Amino acid sequence: MGLGMLGVVLPLLPTTPLLLLALFFFVKGSKRFEVWFKGTNVYKKHLEGFVRDKSMTLKQKITINLFADVMILIAFLMVDKIWVRLILVGVVGYKYYYFVTKIKTVSGGKAT
Repeated sequence: MGLGMLGVVLPLLPTTPLLLLALFFFVKGSKRFEVWFKGTNVYKKHLEGFVRDKSMTLKQKITINLFADVMILIAFLMVDKIWVRLILVGVVGYKYYYFVTKIKTVSGGKAT
């Protein structure tokens, strides 16, 4: 949970996957922690819609993807090995595929 919260302000730590992992362990470990975690603003802002019905707003999708793209671009520019660059391009491609096809886009509470 702490690493996920640090990821909100530190560009190299992924926020959403770490918060999802924290949620998984909190839910499995203690009902009290689950209630507390689901009551936090971090959960409500970043995870609630995704956990509930695998959906995000267009703004959330764009923000997450642009932020991730900048971080991947930095790694891409710092690496000289072609195979690492190809892997990074593959990650970006899969990321967009997943966000477009697997996560519903909601606007005003309705899925599109």
